[in-house]
Amino acid sequence: MRFSEEYLSSDDLHPIDIVETLAEHHAWEFDRITDDQIAMSVEGQWRTYSLTLAWSAIDETLRLICTFEMEPPLARMGELYDVLNRCNDMVWTGAFTYWTDQKLMVWRYGLVLAGGQTAGSEQIDHLISSAVLAAERFYPAFQLVSWADKTPAEAIKVAIAEAYGRA
Repeated sequence: MRFSEEYLSSDDLHPIDIVETLAEHHAWEFDRITDDQIAMSVEGQWRTYSLTLAWSAIDETLRLICTFEMEPPLARMGELYDVLNRCNDMVWTGAFTYWTDQKLMVWRYGLVLAGGQTAGSEQIDHLISSAVLAAERFYPAFQLVSWADKTPAEAIKVAIAEAYGRA
């Protein structure tokens, strides 16, 4: 029996309700901030990632933000931005950015569900897993370029293969 058949029986569920059910199923820590937003922690191989998913009914988009703290030396910021661009060239969904003021590495993705479309539990579960896998895949490159004085070209080589882990 598929996850959606076992845990979710209605096609008209709010996307954040689905996320909450997935978080409970995976035993992730979560906080339902509002009816349209949830925050949770997902443990990866390298670290625990903070994920926030928010539903915007206005533009019919489910937004995902996956973050982890990172405070690279100021002298290495140019190299970090270079490796971020290289990482973004290697992915088809989502993108990395660095929020300097918050000292956060961020993976962002927006799932557009225009025209009354709905997202299923498998689709949302895949969305969350993809965010964590992207963070896991590129985390070593960010570390190498920031603290090991590797060039972006050298650092990105560790991210050539897909990461495998749990999300």
